[in-house]
Amino acid sequence: MRNLLFIISLLIIASGCSKPKHYRIGISQCSADIWRDKQNAELRVGAYAYENMELCFAAAYDSDQRQIQQIDSLLNVGIDLLIVAPNQLSTISPAIDRAYDRGIPVIVFERKTSSKKFTAYVGADNYEMGRSMGEFIVSRLGGHGTVLEVMGLKGSSPAIERHKGFSDVLRDHPGITLKATLQGDWSEQSAYNAVKQYLDSNNAPIDYVFGQNDRMALGARRAITERRPDAATRYSGIDALPGDRGGISMVRDSILDASYIYPTHGEKLIEVAAAILNAKPYDKEVKLTGALVTAENAGVILLQAEEIKHQSVFLDNLHKKADNYLAQLDSQRYATVLLIILIIVLVLLLVLLYLYYQQRARIAAEREELTHTQLEFYTQVAHQLRTPLTLIDGPLKQLGEVPEMAGAGEQTRHIYSIVSRNAEQLTALVNKILEAQQGKLLPSGDADSATIERIKAEMEPATEPAAVSQDETHHGNAGDELPQLLVVDDNDDIRAYLSIILQGRYNVAVAPDGEQGLAVARETVPDLIISDVMMPVMDGLEFTKRIKSDIATSHIPVILLTARALSHHKVEGYESGADGYITKPFSPQVLLARVDNLLRSRRQLKDLLLGGDRRLAPEAATMLSEADRQFIQRFAETLDSRHADSTLGVEDLAAALGMSRIQLYRKIKAMTGLSPNEYIRKERLQRARQLLHDKAATVAEIAYRVGFTTPSYFTKCFKEEFGILPTDPNI
Repeated sequence: MRNLLFIISLLIIASGCSKPKHYRIGISQCSADIWRDKQNAELRVGAYAYENMELCFAAAYDSDQRQIQQIDSLLNVGIDLLIVAPNQLSTISPAIDRAYDRGIPVIVFERKTSSKKFTAYVGADNYEMGRSMGEFIVSRLGGHGTVLEVMGLKGSSPAIERHKGFSDVLRDHPGITLKATLQGDWSEQSAYNAVKQYLDSNNAPIDYVFGQNDRMALGARRAITERRPDAATRYSGIDALPGDRGGISMVRDSILDASYIYPTHGEKLIEVAAAILNAKPYDKEVKLTGALVTAENAGVILLQAEEIKHQSVFLDNLHKKADNYLAQLDSQRYATVLLIILIIVLVLLLVLLYLYYQQRARIAAEREELTHTQLEFYTQVAHQLRTPLTLIDGPLKQLGEVPEMAGAGEQTRHIYSIVSRNAEQLTALVNKILEAQQGKLLPSGDADSATIERIKAEMEPATEPAAVSQDETHHGNAGDELPQLLVVDDNDDIRAYLSIILQGRYNVAVAPDGEQGLAVARETVPDLIISDVMMPVMDGLEFTKRIKSDIATSHIPVILLTARALSHHKVEGYESGADGYITKPFSPQVLLARVDNLLRSRRQLKDLLLGGDRRLAPEAATMLSEADRQFIQRFAETLDSRHADSTLGVEDLAAALGMSRIQLYRKIKAMTGLSPNEYIRKERLQRARQLLHDKAATVAEIAYRVGFTTPSYFTKCFKEEFGILPTDPNI
C-alpha cells in the first residue's frame, strides 16, 4: 500500500509540472515561389518531430527592404532562433548582425551573406551545379556550338557561383562559344524579356540555352520559339522541382533537355536548429547534395517526388489530427490522472487476486503431490504384500492338486484346508484395504475407452480360465521345439515360482531387471515375455516400451505380471505396449491360459503371413504393431526390388533393414516360423505361380525372373511347395 501511495503522489506531481521549453523559430524567405513552398512544407514536417517548436514564416518577394523589416519584426515579437535566406549577398547583412548580437542563433540557408555573424550555414554547392551543367551541355553539343546563359538575381550568391562554375567549364572547351550572359531575376518573364531583347539585335544561331533556374530556361524557350520557330535550340535549367509545372516534368516531357535538383531539405534545417537550441553538437557548414535530371531518370525521380509529396500531405493531416487530439487530452488531464489512479488500484486488486489464486494453486499442487506420494506408498505396500501372497496362495493351490494330497491323512488335509482358507482370507483382506485406501487417494478420471474395454476383456479369463492341453502349448506339430519364454522379475522366488509353473510347457529364461531383460530379449528373441512392473534399474513399463520400439523385438508379446492392480495402473501398462496385464496374486491357470492365447494368436498370424496373397492380409495387419507393419512393408519392398537377384541372402536383407543377421533370422523365424532363406524361396515361388497363371513367359524365363539359378531347381522347389509342376495347366 505504501508503494501505491508513492506512485499516486508521483503522478499528481507529474500532472502539475510545466511543459518542456517552447521554442519559436523565425523563418525569413527572400522570395515566394514553388521551390520555397516545397521547402516551407518540409520545414513544417520536420518540426512535427519536436512538439515544442513553433514556426513563424515571412516572405520578402525579392525586396531587400521588406526582408530587413521582416527580420526586425521577428526579433521584436520574440524568437529563439532565426533562419534566413538572404535576398542578396550584402544588403541585409546589418539585420542579420542585429539578430546575432542580441544572442539569437542565426542559420543562413540557400544563399550566402557577407556577414560573418551567423551560427550555421545550410545550402547547396551552387558552383558545383554550374560546373555540372556546363559539363553536361559540352557533352550534349559534342564540344562544338554556341551557348546563351541567363543569370538569376544580380548580386545573389547562387547567381554568382553558378555562373562561375559554368564559365570555368566553357573556358576549357574552346569549341563552345558563350555568345552572351543575360541578366534575369529568377522569374520566367525576366528571362523572356532578356532573351527577346537579345534576339532583336543578334541573328547568330543559338544551340543551347542555360537558364540558372528552370523558370528562366522556360522563359528563354518561349522567346526563341516565338522569334525562331524552326530553331533546334535545347534548354537546361536548375531546381528540378516536382509537380506539373516543375522542372522534372518539363525534362520528362522534353520541354527542357535537363535540370539539376536544387535541394530544399527543410527537415535538415529543423534538425540543425534543434541541435543548436538544445546545445547538442552540430556542423557549422552543412552542404546539401543535388543531382542531374535527364530524360533517362526524370520519370523515376518524378514518381519518387510525388510519393514524398503524398506522404508529406498525409503526415501534415495526421499531425493536425494529432494536435486536435492532444488539445482534447490536455483539457482532460486531471480526469486522466484520476483514471490512471483508478486503474492502478484495479491492477493492485487484480495482483492481489492473482496472488490469492496462485496460493490456492500451490496448496492444491502440494495436496496433489502429497496424494501422489501416498499413492506411491500404498502401491509399494501392495507390491510388498501381494508378491509374498502370490508365493503363498499359488503354491498352496498347486500343492492341493498333487496326487499325494489326496492320499494324505485327515489331519493333514484339515491343516491344509485351514492354511489355504486363511491365505485366501488374508489375500482378500489385503486387497480390500489397499483398494479402499487407493480409492480415496486416486481422483476419478476417464481413461481412454478403448483401453478400459481392453482391461475388461483381460479380466474375463481370470474367472473362467481356459483349459490348456499339453499339445496346444507346442507349435502344433509333434517334435517342434518348445516355445521360448523370458521371465523378468526382481524377486528371486517369483522367478523360481514362474519357472516351476511354466516348465515342461516352455523353455524359460530369466532376468532380474528390465535392463538385463532387454539384453536377453535382443540376444535370444523369445516367443513371449512375462515381466514385473516395479523393478530397479529399469521398470517394466520402460522395458515394455523399449521392447515394442526395437524392430528386432517389437513382435514379441509382453504380459505384465504385477501387484499394481488399479485401473489407471492397467492403463499405463497397456499404453506402454503390453499385450496382457495380470495382477498378483494370480492363478497359475489364468497365467497359462493367457500365455497360450497370445502364442495361439501368433501362430494365427504366421498362417496369415504365409498365405497365398503376397500382400499383408487385413487380419494380419490388425494383429501387428505399427513397428511390425512397417517392418513387413520394408521387407516386402526389399524383396520386390531384388526378386530377380539369385545371390540375395540374409546378409543383404539384414543390411538393407539395418539389423544384424541373427536378429533378422530370429525376427522372421518368430513371425513366420520360417528361416529368411525359406521365406525368400516361398515368396519367389508365390510370385512365380502368379506369373505362370498370367502366362507372362515361359517356365524357364519365369524361373530366372524370380531369382532361381536353374529351371530344373525351380521345377523341383515348385513341386515341393504346391504339389504340382510349373507346366500344369490348372495353375
